[in-house]
Amino acid sequence: MIQPKMMQSGFGKVVVTGASGFVGHALCGRLLDEGIGVIAVGRSKSDFPSFADRSFTQIQVGEIGPSTVWAAALDGVEVVIHLAARVHVMHESALDPLAEFRSVNTAGTEHLARCAAASGVKRMVYVSSIKVNGEQTHDGQAFSESDIPAPQDPYGVSKWEAERALHRVSSETGLEIVIVRPPLVYGPGVKGNFAQMLKVVARGMPLPFGSLRNQRSLIYLGNLVDALIACATHSAAAGQTYLVCDGEDVSTPGLLRELAVAMHAPSRLLPCPATLLRLAGKLVGKSQQVERLLGSLQVDGGKMRHDLNWMPPYSLRQGLQATADWYRTRHT
Repeated sequence: MIQPKMMQSGFGKVVVTGASGFVGHALCGRLLDEGIGVIAVGRSKSDFPSFADRSFTQIQVGEIGPSTVWAAALDGVEVVIHLAARVHVMHESALDPLAEFRSVNTAGTEHLARCAAASGVKRMVYVSSIKVNGEQTHDGQAFSESDIPAPQDPYGVSKWEAERALHRVSSETGLEIVIVRPPLVYGPGVKGNFAQMLKVVARGMPLPFGSLRNQRSLIYLGNLVDALIACATHSAAAGQTYLVCDGEDVSTPGLLRELAVAMHAPSRLLPCPATLLRLAGKLVGKSQQVERLLGSLQVDGGKMRHDLNWMPPYSLRQGLQATADWYRTRHT
């Protein structure tokens, strides 16, 4: 398997918020592999990742918001990579979901940036979301950094507002800001809808997606980690916003077939009109989930490749194989 490039020597300590999460755990591991000092930030002791025979600093900050105390985590730090966020809630109970998202994702992020600037941090890499651009693309027109943002849900709105707040902080303090908007991230340890897809494919269940001709951009966990490191270290990244992806778009049936091959499972895709699938989704209250399977969401990752001379170290097929191997190991 292709190995990602190593970081530049002499790099200082890095704070990783959301260190226990899907991306944060992989990022911390990669940084430690390369001898980089890591300060892993979590809400509580149970949140921290574990890495055999490798030491790193653990800092508990509790819930992230406009009054989080960051001083202990930021002392002597060169870069902050901010992953922690309030993400999608399957069964939302908040009376005002947008206010909840704003408290963590917008106000909490701005507060962290101001604390980082005051502590002498040089750069903050903020992991936003492709949802800032919108929910779908049409007629083969991929999202790019030049698009007018069009977030459609409270999560996307809070991420877009956080981006704007970070640019304000940067202009006022000189803190270098780099914003990264990834699409769906997959890889070993993935949860949510992608994990459910793995489960269905492994069982060889017939699926009614054979007629779809959509196109979606994804990013493998190893590629995203590599991209974040490039954004943390490359001088040309300062002040930029980057859309990142594997660079190989795939249709829903194409993805299911690739996963079936990787998992040594049969691929049983049945033709069914998209209109019927949308109707079925509406009847069972799963319209959003169905639309993500039916619609297109393409990302143009060319700007980062041009600016930073960055290429994804893993292909789509390599990423899917690694994900399938992880799933099979856990469920054999």
